[in-house]
Amino acid sequence: MPAWVEAGVQEYRKRLPGDFSLQVRPVPLARRGKNYNVDLCIKKEASSLLSQIGQDDYVVALEISGKSLDTKALANRIDRLRQEGRDLSLLVGGPDGLGKECIQRSNDLWSLSALTLPHGLVRIVVAEQLYRAWSLLQGHPYHRD
Repeated sequence: MPAWVEAGVQEYRKRLPGDFSLQVRPVPLARRGKNYNVDLCIKKEASSLLSQIGQDDYVVALEISGKSLDTKALANRIDRLRQEGRDLSLLVGGPDGLGKECIQRSNDLWSLSALTLPHGLVRIVVAEQLYRAWSLLQGHPYHRD
């Protein structure tokens, strides 16, 4: 990722307290050549993604067709997961999308936007929205209605 993406994610990461941490676990793309097999690449990426999540994690696939949440709804869902003692894992697909194995493992499908966003921007948007949700739960003035 470009330095501006890392800087953006780091900015929100450092604002979050230790008990509300954000970890980004990049998964390398499957190698694509001139005549690559799309299905095989998606399957390899799905396997890599699924290897990074915990057994008890609440898994959300980020998909354009997923549910659109406002900030309050996101904060409420995160608060519920924290009360249950569960970690939230968000899955972002490669250039050809998420594998069916990822969708099947997911507890939910969320959409960040009806637009297709580049991975770097997705990282920053997710980091900012997690910080915004945390600030809302804390009564911090960062979020305004």
